[in-house]
Amino acid sequence: MKRQHFQPFAFYMAALLLCNTACKKYTQVEPVSEYSIPQVFADPTNAYNAVIGVYDELQGNNGYGIRLNLYYPYDSDEGVVQGNIDNGRRGIGRYQLLLTNAEVSNPFRQLYRGIEKANLCIEQIPQMPQYNTGTDEQKKELRRLYGEVLTLRAQFYFDLIRNWGDVPAPMVPAYQRKDLFIPRSDRDSTYDKILEDLATAKPLLPWRTETVRNERITKGAAIALRARIALFRGGYSLRGRAPGLGQMHRTPDYKKYYQITKDECSELMANRTQHDLNPDFADVWKKLSAFSYDPYGEILFEVGAGGGNGNSDSRMGNYDGPVLNNASRYGAGDGGIFTLANYFYAFDSVDLRRDVSITWYQVPSANNLKTLRRLGEINTGKYRRDWRVPLLPGTVLNVGFNWAMIRFSDVLLMYAEASNELDNGPSAAAIAAFESVRARGYKGNLSRMGTTPNDKNGFFEAIVNERFLEFGNEGIRKYDLIRWNLLAVKIAETKAKLQQIRDRTGPYTNVPQYIYWKNTGEEIQFYAGNNTAATAQPFWQPTSIPAPLTGWTRTDWAQHLTANTVDGKPLWQGIASFFVTGKSELFPFDQAMISSYQGQLVNNPGY
Repeated sequence: MKRQHFQPFAFYMAALLLCNTACKKYTQVEPVSEYSIPQVFADPTNAYNAVIGVYDELQGNNGYGIRLNLYYPYDSDEGVVQGNIDNGRRGIGRYQLLLTNAEVSNPFRQLYRGIEKANLCIEQIPQMPQYNTGTDEQKKELRRLYGEVLTLRAQFYFDLIRNWGDVPAPMVPAYQRKDLFIPRSDRDSTYDKILEDLATAKPLLPWRTETVRNERITKGAAIALRARIALFRGGYSLRGRAPGLGQMHRTPDYKKYYQITKDECSELMANRTQHDLNPDFADVWKKLSAFSYDPYGEILFEVGAGGGNGNSDSRMGNYDGPVLNNASRYGAGDGGIFTLANYFYAFDSVDLRRDVSITWYQVPSANNLKTLRRLGEINTGKYRRDWRVPLLPGTVLNVGFNWAMIRFSDVLLMYAEASNELDNGPSAAAIAAFESVRARGYKGNLSRMGTTPNDKNGFFEAIVNERFLEFGNEGIRKYDLIRWNLLAVKIAETKAKLQQIRDRTGPYTNVPQYIYWKNTGEEIQFYAGNNTAATAQPFWQPTSIPAPLTGWTRTDWAQHLTANTVDGKPLWQGIASFFVTGKSELFPFDQAMISSYQGQLVNNPGY
C-alpha cells in the first residue's frame, strides 16, 4: 500500500536532539531551529510523529528499499547477484567483503540511526503525562506507540546481529551516555533484551482488525517477530574475533528459545481471524503489487514505501523482478537478481509457487510481447511491475512496493520446526502446519504432494526444503541456512546441481537443451511435442523440435549453462566464489568504524 501518511519527514527529531545535547560539546554552532525534548514529546501527536521518524529508518536505499533485502541475502542456493565482482553489491554476493565497501557501511549506519531514534522514544513516551493521566484514547495511543517503537528497535538489532554478530547495543539515547564509543555487546544478551521488549510490546498493540489499516505495526507483527528472533537466538551463528576464522556455534540452552517460538506461533495460529494463509499464493503478491487489501492478513509485518525517492521508497520491481523495457506501460525492470537453475528445478512441475517466485520471461521492447529468457538468466518474480497495469504513479527507480517482512506461512513453518525439535519428532499439529503451506502450492494437484516424513531428521529436511520453495527471494534463505549451519553445504550442493543440469545428468536427464516457443498474442506458447495445449511447458522433457520450424524461436535452455559465466568463470565456480566457512557468515565492520575506535574494536573472524 502506498504509504501516504509516512511521507512527511519533519520529525527527524533524534538528529535534532542529538545536536542539542550529545553533540554540543563538539561544536558551539547553534542550530537555527531547536526542539527540546519536552517540546518533541509534548503531546500524543508529536509523539506519533516521532515514532514515524523511527519507521523511516527501515525504508529507502539503505534499508528495506533495496540493500537489506535485495543485496544482503545473496549469493545463496536460490539466487545470485548478476554482473562481475566489484567493491559493491557484487562483492557482497561473492563474499569478497572489503572494509571500504559502502554497501556494508551505509545500511549499518542507518540501522543505528533507527536505534538512536527508537531509544529516545522508548525513554520519553512512558514519561509523558498523558501516558498515565491522559484520556483513555490518549493512554491507548501512547501505549501503542511505545509497543511499536520497542518492536522497531528489536528489528533494527535483529538486522545488525544476523549480519554483524556481536555489535554495540546502546539501550539509552546518546545524550545519556558518557562515551559514544561503547564496546560490542554479546549477541545473546542483546537477543534476550529484545525478546523481553517484544513480550512487553505485545499487549500494548492492537490486532490488525482493531485499528485503521495502514503499515503500522500491530500485535501479530510483534508476535511473529518474537518467534523469528527466538529461532535465531536458538540457532547457530558465527563466533570469534579476527584475525583467525571463527566457529559456528549455538548455545546449550537453545531449546528454551525454540519453546518461545512454538508458543508465539501457537498464539497466532489460534487467532486466524486476524492472520491466516491466503488460499491463492499468487494473490498475496498481486495484491501487494496493486496496493490492494488482503482480507486474510497473511503479511503480518511490511515495510511501507512511497515518495518516489531513495530515502523513503523502494526499488523492488525495478532492481529485481523480470526484465522490462516498456516505460509507457510498465516502467523499467532490470532483473538484477538471477534465479539459479537448481532453484527452478527444485519445484515440482505442478507447484504453483514456481511461476510466482520466478520469471522466465522478459518484455524487451515496447511491443509488449513476452520472450523467453535463457535458463542461466531467469529472474525473481514476487515483485514485478507488469502486475501493476495500468501503470501507477511512480518513478523509473522507485516503484512504491512495500516489503513483506513476515508472512503467516512463516509462522506455520516456524511452529513446525520448533515443535519437531522440542518433541524429538513431528507432532500431528506440526505436520498439519507444514502440510497446509505445502498444500497451497499444490492446489489442484494434492496427490503430487508426497508423504510427509514422521521422523525428526526427515521432517527437518522437509522443512528445510519447504522453506526453500515457499520463501524464494524474500531475503530469508541465506539467514535460514546460517542459523542451521548449512550455508556452506548448500552452496556446494548448488554448484554440483548446476553442473548436472548443464550436462543433463542424474535427476536432470530430461531437462531440455533447447526450448522452442512463439507468441500467442503477448504471451508465450511453448512447443511441447505431442502436447498441443497453449499452456503446455516443456521444462521437464528433452528438446522437442517442431516441424516445420517456421514461426518458432529456439532459446538455449540447459545449453545456456555451458556458456553462462559469473566473473568470467563457469556459473558454478563464480557464485559465492569467495565464500570461506568461519568468515563469510558475517560481514566485517567497515574501516571508518574500526578507525574511529582507535584500536579498541576487533573485527569479525577472518577480516
